[in-house]
Order: sequence, then C-alpha cells, then structure tokens
Amino acid sequence: MPIKETMSLVEHLSELRTRIIRVLIVIVLTMIAGFLAAQKLLLYLKQTPPASDMTWHVFSPMDSIRLYMMIAFAISLTVTLPFILYQIWGFVKQGLTKEEQSATLRYIPYTVLCFIIGLTFAYFVVFPMCMAFTTQISDNLGLTPTYGVAQYFSFMLNIVLPLSIAFELPIVVMFLTRLKLLNPKLLNKFRRYAYIVLVILASLISPPDLISHLMVAIPLFALYEISVVLSRFVFNGQMKELSKLNVEYGAS
Repeated sequence: MPIKETMSLVEHLSELRTRIIRVLIVIVLTMIAGFLAAQKLLLYLKQTPPASDMTWHVFSPMDSIRLYMMIAFAISLTVTLPFILYQIWGFVKQGLTKEEQSATLRYIPYTVLCFIIGLTFAYFVVFPMCMAFTTQISDNLGLTPTYGVAQYFSFMLNIVLPLSIAFELPIVVMFLTRLKLLNPKLLNKFRRYAYIVLVILASLISPPDLISHLMVAIPLFALYEISVVLSRFVFNGQMKELSKLNVEYGAS
C-alpha cells in the first residue's frame, strides 16, 4: 500500500511538471508573437490618451528592449490565460466528479471575459485617473514632466495587471465553491476582513486621494458582493443535487 501511494505521488508530480512545461512553451511562443505585434500595439497606445499628450523618451540603450519585453509579456499573458486555466483544470479534474469536471470547465471562458473587462476598466478608467493625478502634482510643484517610455509602461502595467487579475474574483469564488472549499456563509462571515484587504489593494493601485480610492474600491466591493451571490447560487445548486440524490437513494 505505501508503494502505491508513493507511485501515485510521483505520477502527480510528473503530471504537474508536464503541464508546467506546456505552459512555459506556450508562453514563449506567444511572447514571440507578442514581439511581432508589439510595434503596432505601441503605435495605437501612443495615439490614445494619456500617451497622446506626452513625448516618450529613452534614458538608456536597454529601454527599447525592456519596452518590447513588457509589451510581449502582457500580450502573452492575455493570450495564454485560457490555456493556463485549462492546464490547471486538467491537473485538478481527477479529484472531481464528472459533473464537477463539466461545470468547472465552463468557467474558463467567463474567466477570460472577466480578465478582459478588468483590463478595459483598468486602462481606460483607473490608469488615466492616476496619470492625471501625478501630472497635477508635477504642475503644482512647477515641474516639467519628462517621461521615459520604459518607466511609463512599468507604471501602467503595475496598475493594469493587478486590477485585471482582481476582476477574476467572482469566477475564482464560484470555482472554489464548486470544489466545496468555500461557501456563502464563510464569505459573509469574513466580509469585513475582505473589505479591509480590498481597501488596501485600492489604495496601492489608485492615487492617494479619497475620490480615486472610492473609484477603485467600489468596483472591488461590487466584485466581492457578486462573488457572494454567485457562491450562493452554486451552493444552492449543490444542495438541490444532494437532496435529489438522497431522495432517489431513499426510494431505492
């Protein structure tokens, strides 16, 4: 019996390694495609606010390479996300029933949709707000903004990517509820602590003023409440399935 358990553990680790290698290969391939698409994407971003109102500079020979790397990575992450989620699902599906496997697989398209919504909200709402705040501070101090292109995109990605990932919260909660690791009662119990964490996250992403905090924190609070509702929906469905099975088992 111990030998069987050891072999099972080795097989799981081997499968995990295989799936990680697959993800890394796809990331490398999509980054190559990202390098090819980076120039067109940069031209588009430069023609849209707030970048259209400023001049980009390079402060070292490596800035252009850093810029291409950042854009290629952002493209790769967005394109590879469905494949990464599918590999995660493939690894954990062995511990799920067939119904749970089918249900959790359907979450992947919604996860991608939430990521795109978060990306759009972060870039077109939060990021311009942050740039306007920093520009106003520079004007008040009598400073002339001179933006390095690598620093500009580092600042942008540090805002956009975390907020885009935060928009995955409802789908993650549904998935964990489906696996019986979360339930609406637990989410309601820890709501105050979750709100504190979301406030801290909003303060890290947004400029340090109350209006900006609220503009970021309120959507995060809404995401949490949506997560609670979706968790309750999944949980109630599980309870109905369980009751139905109990009735059928009692009748037999």
